[in-house]
Amino acid sequence: MSHHDESRTVKKVGEFYELHPDTEIVDSSLYNEDIAPTMVKQRTWHKWNVAALWVGMSVCVPTYTLGGVLTAYFGLDVAEALITILLANIIVLIPLTLNAFAGTKYGIPFPVLLRSSFGTYGSNIPAIIRAIVACGWFGIQTMFGGMAISLLLSELSPAWASLGDKGTVIGFFIFWCMNMYVVIKGSESIKRLENFSAPLLLAVGVGLIFWASPQIDTASLFGTPPNRPEGASLWGYFFGGLTAMVGFWATLSLNIPDFSRYCKSQKDQIVGQIMGLPLTMLLFAALGVILTAASPALVGETISDPISLIGKIDSPFWVVLAMIIIIIATISTNTAANIVSPTNDFQNVFPKVINFKRGTLLTGLVGIVLMAWELLRKMGWVVSDVSVESMYSNWLIGYSSLLGPIAGIMIVDYFFIKKQELNLKDLYLTDGCYPAFNMVGIVAFFVPVALTVFSITTGFMPWFYSYGWFTGSFLGGVLYFGLSSIKAEQPATASAS
Repeated sequence: MSHHDESRTVKKVGEFYELHPDTEIVDSSLYNEDIAPTMVKQRTWHKWNVAALWVGMSVCVPTYTLGGVLTAYFGLDVAEALITILLANIIVLIPLTLNAFAGTKYGIPFPVLLRSSFGTYGSNIPAIIRAIVACGWFGIQTMFGGMAISLLLSELSPAWASLGDKGTVIGFFIFWCMNMYVVIKGSESIKRLENFSAPLLLAVGVGLIFWASPQIDTASLFGTPPNRPEGASLWGYFFGGLTAMVGFWATLSLNIPDFSRYCKSQKDQIVGQIMGLPLTMLLFAALGVILTAASPALVGETISDPISLIGKIDSPFWVVLAMIIIIIATISTNTAANIVSPTNDFQNVFPKVINFKRGTLLTGLVGIVLMAWELLRKMGWVVSDVSVESMYSNWLIGYSSLLGPIAGIMIVDYFFIKKQELNLKDLYLTDGCYPAFNMVGIVAFFVPVALTVFSITTGFMPWFYSYGWFTGSFLGGVLYFGLSSIKAEQPATASAS
């Protein structure tokens, strides 16, 4: 019999399932304790923890710059930009809450859930793609954190201030160590950090608005005409901007099981995400738009990044305080959004070799490698005009459109094909009911990716790439459903012995 008996190892507790591993699972090359399903007693996150997680992740330097990106590059006016951000985050709640379901019910992290749709080894393809995006973002956020540390120390010490960009590089490594420390301490320390930082961050936002409000002419800010040809239709610009904004959290909409596996109930993950994500993103992006518009009046030049803007304030006390809070904000974003996922993804490749601690350090090292060029440039060892930050942010938004198909495939697999029923034990076995490579999932992923690349390189069907997250997730999901249905109709051969 190829199907393993689940009754002894898998227990149902309320709405949850628990895995009590026997020797067969413990010895399996697909299992280690860190990617094992969470036990019910480990599920301590309620809706306020989930909301705090999203506030902690949303309040970060990239969010602050989103409104500016939409007005500068996507030709929207301020009101359109803010509506786009709100809408995008309401849309992204759909894959976020749906993909969180399996994590909450079975206690499994993202790469293990992928074994259901891509196969036990095939799951590494989408998991590693997701991991590399996260490592890229980890490098960028660590650079922002390093800038904040360097500005903080420059206020306190003229000797530090004289280091210039070299100070930022040292700051980068100090900040890197702080991130590693929090994550290696485990999910409870992340929860505590998010709970601590969420109210602080909201307070800073309100404080900045008060500081800037005398200098802001709201009417003229909202009356500024959009940066697009006169009489051009809004819709093309709007959907392009919407795709980029959905792409911003496309990453998390895949690996949300990494967190929902700690939730007390489905209701907690759903309500917590609805409370925490769309409004925080709207308010913090709005803050960025307003402060960027007010910056010429406040400091005499247009500055679109909050760290540099705060660095221009005349009072050392406020600069130091604000930098401490930005450091906390960036750690809370970085640890949750950019370290937890690749740590689990790297473990999925070799669970017996890479445990949680090693996965975390590996993530940190890849992040350093991806930022190496920028670090060398800041040290003055490489001369170059290319700013890696600007190059990366374009690349990552494009790259996120490649993540769309994974979201579509995961949702269709869990809700339509598997009908929310997984064989928890077999997810960790090489000879269980899940194949090593599920070609249906792999084909459904690579077809939209190939079309996206084709559309970028040839300029044919440009809409396929421009709205990449939507076209990719839709096509991936439809293909997966169609191919799975065809496969199910084929007569089973002697494999069911």
